[in-house]
Amino acid sequence: MIKLTHAEENYLKAIYKLSDAGKKGVSTNDISAEMKTKPASVSDMLRKLGEKEVIEYRKYYGVHITQEGKILALRTLRKQRLWEVFLVDKLRFSWDEVAEVADELVHVQSPILIQRLDEYLGFPKFDPHGDPIPDEHGDVRSRPRLPLTEIELNGTGQIVAVNDKSAAFLRYLDKVGAYIGARIKVLEKVEFDGSVEILVDNKKTIFMSKDVAVNILVML
Repeated sequence: MIKLTHAEENYLKAIYKLSDAGKKGVSTNDISAEMKTKPASVSDMLRKLGEKEVIEYRKYYGVHITQEGKILALRTLRKQRLWEVFLVDKLRFSWDEVAEVADELVHVQSPILIQRLDEYLGFPKFDPHGDPIPDEHGDVRSRPRLPLTEIELNGTGQIVAVNDKSAAFLRYLDKVGAYIGARIKVLEKVEFDGSVEILVDNKKTIFMSKDVAVNILVML
């Protein structure tokens, strides 16, 4: 079995997420931005991951995750997202607080612990940010979703996930009252700057900039 360091797990998880977002070949700049580190550090890590055959990297063609790499990345994502559910549902962390703590817990190497954690939580399908939780076989339950900016005028739907998981963004959503599970209706779309006005749960109207709306994902 391939052994990865904590840093290697984090990089592999980032590469998988970027690949899953539709990028055929993930660039070192993509990874650098995701990991918030220098391209030189990324290049050194890619060499290490390539030696362990969890990625393939060819200059000018980008990084491709191997099948073994995908299995390991999904295993890491499963642990992280289950821990996030646990922290929010059982320990009353808010969704903007869990990332750092879950990043520490994810490196615990105990398959039986993760199995029992999943069972204890009732086999959740999605984490507090709306991201799907891979099952023990690595299968991921996806659901169709669109950025709020792409919902038509007078269109309705439900907020099911967010793209931006930074603490500042999540705290902003808490402040304005936009949350996972909220029912929304698009009341206005401003052509000039792409901002939108929505009605939440038939009670509250919220005006959002394009930068905010594009990071809110809605299921019709």
